[in-house]
This record gives sequence, C-alpha cells and structure tokens, in this order.
Amino acid sequence: MSSKITVIGAGSVGSTIAYTLSNQNVASEIVLIDINKEKVEGEVMDIAQGTCFRDPISIVAGEYEDAKDSDIVIITSGIARKPGQTRIELTQTNVNILKSITPEIVKVAPHALYIIVSNPVDIMTYVFTKISGLPENQIIGSGTILDSARLRCGLSEHLNVAQNNIHAYVFGEHGDTSFIPWTGAYVSGVSLDEYYDIAKSMGKEVKEVDKDAMLEYVQKSGGQIIKRKGATFYAVSASVCKLCSILTSSSDSITTVSSMMHGEYGIDDVCLSTLTLVGPNGIQGKVPMRMNKKEIEQLHKSADALKEVIAQINLD
Repeated sequence: MSSKITVIGAGSVGSTIAYTLSNQNVASEIVLIDINKEKVEGEVMDIAQGTCFRDPISIVAGEYEDAKDSDIVIITSGIARKPGQTRIELTQTNVNILKSITPEIVKVAPHALYIIVSNPVDIMTYVFTKISGLPENQIIGSGTILDSARLRCGLSEHLNVAQNNIHAYVFGEHGDTSFIPWTGAYVSGVSLDEYYDIAKSMGKEVKEVDKDAMLEYVQKSGGQIIKRKGATFYAVSASVCKLCSILTSSSDSITTVSSMMHGEYGIDDVCLSTLTLVGPNGIQGKVPMRMNKKEIEQLHKSADALKEVIAQINLD
C-alpha cells in the first residue's frame, strides 16, 4: 500500500470519502483540499485523530501543490441545487468551478488517474475530458456505479439473496434518463427471469420484480435520502472508495463508470455509463453487453438528453 490520493472538496461527500479511505488500506497518503481552509483543517484533524487504530497514514489539509505525485485525484467540488434553480443554471455554476480547478490540479498531477464525482457527473466528466488535456484513459466519472449499487441493494432485498450474487447494472446518465438493461441482469450465472422458477423449486416464495418500480427506487433514492437527512454521502463515498481500490489493484475490473463514448452502441462525443474495463492504467475500454432494441434506444435517449445540456453550457 503506497498510493497517494488527493480529494478536492471537503463538503459532505469529499470529507466522507477521505474518512472512508482513512479506514481502508487503499492509500498511505491523503490530501484534502478545499477553498474553505478552516473547514478542511477541521475535517483533517477529526479524521487523523481516529487513525491510531490502523497502520500509519498521512492525512493533510493541503493546497494544490501538495497534490504533486498523486496516484489518484478525486474531484467532488460543486454546489447543491438551490430552490428555483434550473438544472442548466446549476450545471453552469459547477462547470465554472471545475474550469477554475482543472488547470491548477492538472499542472501538479498530470499522471494521476482522475475520478470525477461532482454533479451533474456525466457533464462534468465531459467538460474535464475536453479542457484538461489529459489522455482519456486517466479520466473516470463515478457515473452509475452508485445507481448500480442501489439496484443490487434493491434486488438483494427483494430476492433475499446476497448482494454479491446479484449481477445487474444501471446504464446511461446518472440522473433521470438512466435505465436498467434487464437483458444483462443475473443472479450469479442464472438470468433473473430464470431465477424465479429455481427459487420456487427450492420452496422459496419469490415474487417477480416490478421492473418499473425498481427503476423508480434507483432513480428516486437520492432524493428520498436528501428529503429525510439533507444530503447523500455514505453510499456514494463507498462507491468511490471501491473505485479507488479497483484503480490500485493488480488487475482490471468491470464496472459502470462514465467516460467518453466513441461510437459504442452508435453513440459519440458524450460521457455516460456502460460496462467499462477499469484498472491500474485507468479506463481500458468499453465491454459491449448484449442489449435488446428497446434498451439501446434508452441508451440513445440518455445520450441525447446529456447532449442537449452540453449544447447549452459555456465551455470557454
């Protein structure tokens, strides 16, 4: 374990990522950067004081230059949507924040793998890809890795089967046009549709999944959590830290992250999530999954919705 990870943004998500990383064996150095110096110093002090229960780790409240030689940089900076604010207005505000961060961090950490978490994540990943000047394999949007985790959680509870036996994914935008390609939904090596009969033969009463309701559960979970507690940060942090462990592993993994499309499924010049081979060298490429005509149409719908937003923002 010798990875250096920089987290930019010490809000709920960024600080929880730093805290979660401090409890894992993924990083030996963590740098937390935020424009609010007092906040970031307080977060680091709080996190560092709990690290006596693990192997030694360095955690500092830093400036951009402290990110030098980072293996991974995680960008979480941005503001939450305010009442009455349109999605486009929020997007432009967060794009402007990203435009101010990008040259500063890329200058000191040009070889790092970048994980974009700031929302709207697919747009932010696209913008960072366009303005950073970095090779695309170094840029990974957290995309629908959280949505897919929510799906596995929901299916696990419905089927009463461990989450690690559920292989199902959410594709497209991390947002309202995301969808579940049920063609690729499996319980271990058995398709979801086949599993009902198998469970029944074992005396287990398993109702068929209401697919529309499950998609709604995935899409609305974030809003429900925000309504109840004000923000979401535990599950997204766990997802990002899992991505960090993938990027520091000895071999590649397949997951749903957002990256630039180059003709896959007939989609080009937009970032969204499909199955992607990711590992210590960043993104290695897309893994084509068999989908039916309706599912491919849903992916195109998601891409078109994102392109419509991109067309309305200022990248200069």
